[in-house]
Amino acid sequence: MSSNPATAEPQVGTTAAGEDTTENECFHCGLPLPRGAHYPAEVLGETREMCCPGCQAVAQAIVAGGLADYYRYRTEKAGIAGVPDALRDLELYDRPELQQGFVQVEPGNLRDASLILEGIVCAACVWLNERHVKTLPGVVEFTINFSTHRARLRWDDSRIHLSDILKAIAAIGYRAHPFDPGRQEAVYKRERAVALRRLAVAGLGAMQIMMLATALWVGEGDETHADMIRFMRWVCFVVATPVVFYSGITFHLAAWRDLRQRRLGMDVPVSLAILSTYFASAWATITDSGTIYFESAAMFVFLLLAGRFLEMNARHRAGQATEALAKLLPPFAIRLTDEDGEETVPVTDLAPGDRVRLRPGDIVPADGMVIEGRSSTNEAMLTGESLPRLKAAGDSLTGGTVNVESPLLMRVEKVGAETTLSAIQRLLDRAQSEKPDIARLAERGTGWFILLVLLLAAGSGLAWWHYVDPARAFWVAISVMVISCPCALALAAPVAITAATGTLARLGVLTTRGHALETLAQATHIVFDKTGTLTEGRLHLESTRTLGGMSEADCLALAAALEVGSEHPVAQVFQRGDAGGRRAEELFAVAGNGMEGRVNGLRYRIGTPAFVAELAGDGLNEHAQTIGRERSDVSVVVLGNEHGPLALFQLADRLRPDAPETILALRRLGLEPWLLSGDGEAPVARIAGQLGITNWRAALTPEGKLAQVEALQRQGAVVAMVGDGVNDAPVLSRAHVSVAMAGGSQLAHASADMLLLSERLPHLLAAVGKARDTLRIIRQNVGWALAYNGIGLPLAAAGLVTPWIAALGMSMSSLIVVVNALRLNEVSRASRGAPAEPSPKPSEAR
Repeated sequence: MSSNPATAEPQVGTTAAGEDTTENECFHCGLPLPRGAHYPAEVLGETREMCCPGCQAVAQAIVAGGLADYYRYRTEKAGIAGVPDALRDLELYDRPELQQGFVQVEPGNLRDASLILEGIVCAACVWLNERHVKTLPGVVEFTINFSTHRARLRWDDSRIHLSDILKAIAAIGYRAHPFDPGRQEAVYKRERAVALRRLAVAGLGAMQIMMLATALWVGEGDETHADMIRFMRWVCFVVATPVVFYSGITFHLAAWRDLRQRRLGMDVPVSLAILSTYFASAWATITDSGTIYFESAAMFVFLLLAGRFLEMNARHRAGQATEALAKLLPPFAIRLTDEDGEETVPVTDLAPGDRVRLRPGDIVPADGMVIEGRSSTNEAMLTGESLPRLKAAGDSLTGGTVNVESPLLMRVEKVGAETTLSAIQRLLDRAQSEKPDIARLAERGTGWFILLVLLLAAGSGLAWWHYVDPARAFWVAISVMVISCPCALALAAPVAITAATGTLARLGVLTTRGHALETLAQATHIVFDKTGTLTEGRLHLESTRTLGGMSEADCLALAAALEVGSEHPVAQVFQRGDAGGRRAEELFAVAGNGMEGRVNGLRYRIGTPAFVAELAGDGLNEHAQTIGRERSDVSVVVLGNEHGPLALFQLADRLRPDAPETILALRRLGLEPWLLSGDGEAPVARIAGQLGITNWRAALTPEGKLAQVEALQRQGAVVAMVGDGVNDAPVLSRAHVSVAMAGGSQLAHASADMLLLSERLPHLLAAVGKARDTLRIIRQNVGWALAYNGIGLPLAAAGLVTPWIAALGMSMSSLIVVVNALRLNEVSRASRGAPAEPSPKPSEAR
């Protein structure tokens, strides 16, 4: 939005300074209007055209702040100089070097970023920001997690810049900036401090006014103390003023923002009740007539603030597991210089290609690869797996894991938004921000509910005025407005989802879609792929048959020596063994056949029977064919030398040790397991028999798996799919809810609603149990909110609830919903392996 004010042409009309203007320039900054741009703003009683959403937001903010005379008396266009400092600084976030640390670049000019919002006080704030930002051209997606105040933003950078979006958020009274764990902690502390100050002022004021009000009630009608009573009324007036306009300012500002956007938010009836009570009492004090209720206004503010303060603390607890991920990376790292010296640098300064020294106990600062050393890493915070994993040269390292026992030297490969940890955080943000069907239904009804409350309050007041007791009519209407609590409805699902997804993340189950928990709770059938899901997805040595005079141990040592350095999956089986000091020379690989080399002067081959037979003689194929007839799911590898065959190795994929227990527990949970595989019938039948799965299909193409899942869905089944490979992506997308093993392909991950980072099948039981707990608690919360309002509103309309009790009820209603959701932080029965209640009756799923 920069321009040279000296060369900027004026716009149509004449300002007080005599500035002529033309219609083809931005009224705020003076830049030419882009073709097709239409960003109007009401300034000085006229609709003015702006060049971009940023100028539109700035102009609206200036007018809303009562500074419209700036445009009347300015002598030049704003350009850069006319933009307030805070808004001008936002343009720094458009710089690519600054975005590198928090923006994910996607194809087609799309960008993805995580933001933190300041000023969010209730679910209405979330609704307002989401609606406002989504209307900006170029914004693809904008969702906010109410529990953590984190927002996920996707936008088209060719149509709108990040600074324009941040300015648009600022224009409606909120502040957004890139997510940073340290800064978020500071925001939490600042919010808590401000909330405590406002609560303290409201509490002290309410106590003083209640004491004075007690004296006024006792001395009511005593003419001998009329002057003292009048004085005490004025004291109540003075003490109530800071309570209403300082402590209660959050309600008034939120209500004003809602009304400016032409919508009825949750704070509208609250603010209206407080101000009505205050001004009615102020009028009674000034005119020395009627009854004052300053104590009610002060108690409204105090009780509502107390409820929100407790609710805020509970929400922060609900999001602690998610926020813990953001704090895994260390602030500094030891980087090696070109001269092999060491320097301590901020983690944000690391770049791909840097070499980093890891001492025992150090946290891995970024994704990379071990280039020197041998140690193990603790990945519990990411995968839920408590056992350390061995790491040696060539192995990958994930940022946020902990080096356990020995020094390592690593090469950095991914930093900032490209790391695994950042990807996990983005997926969690998306899951926690997306709303299940029951939450969207509650949100859609909130606006109508508030309108109904206002109409009911007005109707109750009029009924009492005309038919019951005119003196109580006003206070009955106030009670009706205060006791209503749409907040509890709006909070019913988001806090529960945040608590549940955070707890599952600690177990290594990453929820990536908002509907996943709701749908998994309703699942009736769970479909497994075989390879990499029920099996480990890698070859293991099942048996060794010696064919010559050499021992099994010596054969395995020779195999390890010959396969050293090979990347083939078969070679990795033998590399886990010990070569016993043997060293192979003149090694070379024959693609698709095996390895050849010399050990102690003799030529050896390891590989397919035909390949080894060329060196060791005939007869090996007959051995291999015999084994193949017995076991079609094994791979046969032969070792031989110039004197003949030495050993025949049988390699096969191995069933996961926890698979049988998991399948049995899933049956106890009421889920019917199925096995769909592309492998041959014999190995699939063997695996199904070991697991007790009666429904299985073998030799299926990806299309065949998809057809089988669709057939189950046509029969009314709610299908959960657990898969791993690339060919699982179509069926993962088609299932009602899908889970991908973390070791699977990236395409499978993109298609899945949940990721099993731990690769431990028992954690799938935890996911099912937690999903059912979540849906049950959401239903409890919604039921409580509806029951509370259904009982409270009629009681208030009947005059049976005083205003301050109504305020207490409203605060407690929201708090009960949040505290109930916090129960999801506990470990579910299913995750401990105990039987759980049967699956609920399925309803329509995705």
